[in-house]
Amino acid sequence: MHNFEFVRPSSIDEAVAALGAEEALALSGGQTLLPTMKQRLAAPAVLVSLTGIPGLKGVSAAGGVLTIGGATPHAVVAREAAGVFPALAALAGNIGDPAVRNRGTIGGSIANNDPAACYPSAALATGATIVTNLREIAADDFFLGMFTTALEEGEIVTAVKLPIPQAANYQKFVQPASRFALTGVFVARLADGVRVAVTGASGDGVFRWTEAEAALSADFSAGAIAGLTVDAEGMIGDLHGSPQYRAHLVKVLTGRAVTAAA
Repeated sequence: MHNFEFVRPSSIDEAVAALGAEEALALSGGQTLLPTMKQRLAAPAVLVSLTGIPGLKGVSAAGGVLTIGGATPHAVVAREAAGVFPALAALAGNIGDPAVRNRGTIGGSIANNDPAACYPSAALATGATIVTNLREIAADDFFLGMFTTALEEGEIVTAVKLPIPQAANYQKFVQPASRFALTGVFVARLADGVRVAVTGASGDGVFRWTEAEAALSADFSAGAIAGLTVDAEGMIGDLHGSPQYRAHLVKVLTGRAVTAAA
């Protein structure tokens, strides 16, 4: 690593001001940024920690919506969301290992938008709203591609608002070395229909399987997608699985998620 200045602001305004410095980067849980710095793939002059801002932490439910502060660790989400949104709690409780779950944050995961991260699938499947210090962004408009989001420079994820579904489940085929999703599928049955979001499979990052959504909105059962196929074009191919394998996993995991949710 290299020398850098470390700033720990106590308010969002202070954080935004600190991020205005040249070559400054926000640090939430650091589960992606710090390894990147160790490999000398990133060399910020200033690290602005978001963990000292009280308003960025916490889990609350009201009006059918679960609101999670951007700096809330996965372990806290797993514990505090269990009673109102068990599918999300299970997702959070299966991220990485205990060290990752106690340091990594939902805001950091959403902002980083790793193509194999779990939280983006939950956000997209529930039609969540990403709250920043400047605005609110619908999940459908937020995830723009691999490691790419609608966030502008200096913009911070302050909270994520997830509508609580009538039924939901997340199925994750774990890549054992990293515990990221080789493929993961989040299915959510909402009042206006079913949404299906897929992570880990596509080189473009998280996406919705709209054909399955239409079929499942008419018949919420695994049999409803029996005749559907997933196009392997654009899917990730590596030593862990071919594009065809990942396309197959999308359908299998969707079926399992529907059965578990129903």
